[in-house]
Amino acid sequence: MKLWVNEIFYSVQGESSHAGRPCIFIRLTGCNLRCPYCDTKYAYDEGILLDMAEIRKSIKSYQCHLVEITGGEPLLQSPTRYLINSLLDEGYEVLLETNGSLDIGKVDARCHRIMDIKLPSSGEQHRMRWENLDLLTPRDEVKFVMGNRIDYEYAQDVLARYPFLLDRPQPPIFSPIFGLLDLKTLAGWILEDRLKVRLQVPLHKVIWGEQRGV
Repeated sequence: MKLWVNEIFYSVQGESSHAGRPCIFIRLTGCNLRCPYCDTKYAYDEGILLDMAEIRKSIKSYQCHLVEITGGEPLLQSPTRYLINSLLDEGYEVLLETNGSLDIGKVDARCHRIMDIKLPSSGEQHRMRWENLDLLTPRDEVKFVMGNRIDYEYAQDVLARYPFLLDRPQPPIFSPIFGLLDLKTLAGWILEDRLKVRLQVPLHKVIWGEQRGV
């Protein structure tokens, strides 16, 4: 069983409640969405075909317990869930970043799924698979990536329609599009409205900017 892999690298986790932790990243090739602010457009098409054994051998050298499967959109490739299963069975803690447009139900419930809820700046908000919200487990997280006030108010509307998102073990993540929405501005909106959300600082970009593979 093989997967198209864009890159495998070792870095500091920059997002989610796991931010700041050393992590192995397996970036898979391909995405079904075209968000204009995407910072990994190179993963749309670039990649090499690797079998599961080659992937496991590559990550083993980093001697790290935390692995994230990202993209692109990892769930476009059906073998992704088998890779997740095998890594979990080997004792890895596995994170999956997914854009919210595809069914997350077949992903092993032991996996920490970090799911985007697309906002108007993405141009892809109509592609959201809302049924995924009913499939979230207590270890999963939802993320809103926003670039302006319209996005922020759209996110508020989503939380009003799905209030259970505010009562989960991990609060919803509000993340600014790097270089577009000022952190201080977003923090001010959150505090003014007393939202029970987590402001995410894109840590990897603060450290390395737009450098690839970190």
